[in-house]
Amino acid sequence: MPKPPAQKNIQDLSYEDALAELETIADSLEEGEQKLEDSLALFERGQLLMKHCAALLEAAELKVSQLTGGELESFEADE
Repeated sequence: MPKPPAQKNIQDLSYEDALAELETIADSLEEGEQKLEDSLALFERGQLLMKHCAALLEAAELKVSQLTGGELESFEADE
């Protein structure tokens, strides 16, 4: 049985890379063709990727808030 490719450290992933890997994991889990322990490992990595993405989004939101003086404006289209 071939060895899976080495996984990058989650903390080193950009938001886009983490999200892409999370989508791949979700697709793989939906197929349901892995052994139980492999599925659990994928699920665990997916949870860590989700937390990493949430933390990156929170940091980006904080930075935008700081740059705008804490006043976020709506992006609603003018009618």
